[in-house]
Amino acid sequence: MIEENIALLRDSLPADKVVLVAVTKTQPPDAVRIAFAAGLSVMGENRVQEALEKAADLSDLPLEWHLIGHLQTNKVKQAVSLFSLIHSVDSQRLASEIDRCARNAGKVQDVLLQVNVAGEDTKTGVALEEVDELAVFIESLPNLRLCGVMTIAPLFEDAEQTRPIFRATRSIFERLGKKSAHPEAFRWLSMGMTHDYKIAVEEGANMVRIGSGIFGARITRYKEGAL
Repeated sequence: MIEENIALLRDSLPADKVVLVAVTKTQPPDAVRIAFAAGLSVMGENRVQEALEKAADLSDLPLEWHLIGHLQTNKVKQAVSLFSLIHSVDSQRLASEIDRCARNAGKVQDVLLQVNVAGEDTKTGVALEEVDELAVFIESLPNLRLCGVMTIAPLFEDAEQTRPIFRATRSIFERLGKKSAHPEAFRWLSMGMTHDYKIAVEEGANMVRIGSGIFGARITRYKEGAL
């Protein structure tokens, strides 16, 4: 099933223009191995601890790990040790802590600025009126590299309703890109999940985050489950 789902996804995406991040939250390591064998190498996790455990189980594979969920400041040191890209920077406090931990680790940490375009109280992400200020702040930190923008659209019954959200996010991405101190690094527009990724790509996404569209329904606790 996983291999077939990946093949269908690839057929629906512009060839070599969109990075497919496989969201492995709650999925067992064996499922990740199948996805890797089918050609995927970028894995996205929501929780730092689960990602660390899973990465240890899969240390024989050349995987790239992305953090796509909310990051608590007390987990930053561990996050910096594993993730090549953190999608969810949404405050100066969090950015400062990532910069500090990255400096201690001798690393420049790639990050995306998460924007709450829809203004949902239940979603993390910086408010629209604070986007530019946060972008400038991130770019002032020597051990952070701002590589683009991420958003999570509301879950609508009709995915077409996400289009204005994605269009607004692309506008933010383009505006920040023009002002970026490092335009060569500012290149990722991360938006779109299983239910709305096609519309996200139509609106300019070049990185999509797909979980159930690859693996099927989530497994509650991966260490107790088997494929």
